[in-house]
Amino acid sequence: MPAADTVLTGARVRTLDPDRPEAHAVAVRDGEILAVGDESDVRDWRGPATEVIDLGGATLTPGLTDAHSHPVWGIEMATGTDLSTVRDLDQLRAALRAADRGPGGWIVGHGLDHNAFGGRPVDRSLVEDALAGAPAFLRLYDGHSALASEAALRAAGITGPRTFAQRSEIVCDPQGRPTGHLVEHAAMDLVGALVPKPSSAERRGRLLALLAEMAAGGLTGAHVMDLGDGDVPALLSTVEYEGDLPLRLRLSPWCMPGAGPDELEELVELQLLRGRHWQVGGVKFFMDGTVEGGTAWLEHADCHGQGTNAFWPDLRAYSRAVHTLDAAGIGTATHAIGDAAVRHVLDTVADLGPGARARHRIEHIETVPDDQLKRFVELGVIASMQPPHAAYTRADHSDEWSKRLGDDRAARAWRCRDLRDAGAVLALGSDWPIAHHDARQVLATARSPLGAASTGAALTGLMALEGMTSHAALAAGEEKVAGRVAAGFRADLTAFALDPVDAAPDEVAEAPIRLTMSGGRITHRTDRAETG
Repeated sequence: MPAADTVLTGARVRTLDPDRPEAHAVAVRDGEILAVGDESDVRDWRGPATEVIDLGGATLTPGLTDAHSHPVWGIEMATGTDLSTVRDLDQLRAALRAADRGPGGWIVGHGLDHNAFGGRPVDRSLVEDALAGAPAFLRLYDGHSALASEAALRAAGITGPRTFAQRSEIVCDPQGRPTGHLVEHAAMDLVGALVPKPSSAERRGRLLALLAEMAAGGLTGAHVMDLGDGDVPALLSTVEYEGDLPLRLRLSPWCMPGAGPDELEELVELQLLRGRHWQVGGVKFFMDGTVEGGTAWLEHADCHGQGTNAFWPDLRAYSRAVHTLDAAGIGTATHAIGDAAVRHVLDTVADLGPGARARHRIEHIETVPDDQLKRFVELGVIASMQPPHAAYTRADHSDEWSKRLGDDRAARAWRCRDLRDAGAVLALGSDWPIAHHDARQVLATARSPLGAASTGAALTGLMALEGMTSHAALAAGEEKVAGRVAAGFRADLTAFALDPVDAAPDEVAEAPIRLTMSGGRITHRTDRAETG
């Protein structure tokens, strides 16, 4: 056997490999796992140049993968003042008065909770006095809506409602006056396009800093659910020309309503793009928006009479697009939050029949009835969910999400455990910047659900770990090369100071990460991981 580049010892290795569930040492060479064994095997793996690292009793697992994230687009989304801690209008006004102004006098914010409006409609009139006439663009936490000031609306030429090719809305009052509430991407982009953007050098620097933070939290990879404005491949190529990406990134470009044969062919061609540590893989769709924005597609209207329309006005066009991509062997990931949206995506995959060539997934699944759970298993559809999202809800259903849905549907919140018990593959992620990217928080909240999800059953420690390792690999069609610690698999590894399966959820959330390795490269390391 050739000598290893790196040997990791002094660990309890949870391999998630049914042929060898546990081990104590791992050898790595050329970005792959060379061997898995015991301390007694280490001397046979060593060579003159081998680095031997003692993990000091850590628990080594397959590398954690965030199955739904936006690390590049999120740099823009998370620009400006962080409003995620704002709890009411007084706090919001105070934060805006103290906010820094960017180029052109713009005030930009992100992470604003719908609950901060105290049940009132989202309206610029509630904050104009704090803005003192400045153009402002405030993203709400869901990433699907924003609040624009009067000066920002004027700069964008928005004076009333408009019609869009996709489900988007410039919300207006009964007199036709824009309230500043912009719902969904097409409406938001009218103002968002005017907001000053960071330079290319700033984007590269912020991306690398963000990915380094993610690696420090144990992440070795991420399923990136966008391709930005199309310049992301060039950005990543530049980063890799200058150095290395700390995480392995798998990016899925969007297919939006109105896409025709030419656009679908372009999406097929994009699948060929890749670098050393990134690749384009799959295509992202939207079947609805968000519950709080009134754009989640529901079987029955929400308490405001909203939520009865799909994001795609022509559902047959969505079906044709999925069929075209499947015929090309390309998997799809469809954003579906409401029960009607989830049902329709499952129906679409069912229509592909037994000849389906690709693996398909549904993202978010915030509320789903009993009769749909088993269909995930029957159709082989991956459930991709983000347990931290429930932090914006409350157990007593007094939050905006729960009030819109009503008690019955709110009681079916984030049914991660029910889907696992039904036999579904369940991939877990953060959806950063909607929730924090720390993988340990994803693991913890999956085991100790928050808000409206807290009345449901929790995942076990092993289920949660699988959601960010072996099941994430299944979601990407990479189960033969990733998601377990076994010879021939990628050397993507995470070393916890404690056992993430047996330790209490609150301990997992704060657990030190001794070492993170992505593709055989050490991307994070503490002093406790010592070279022998």
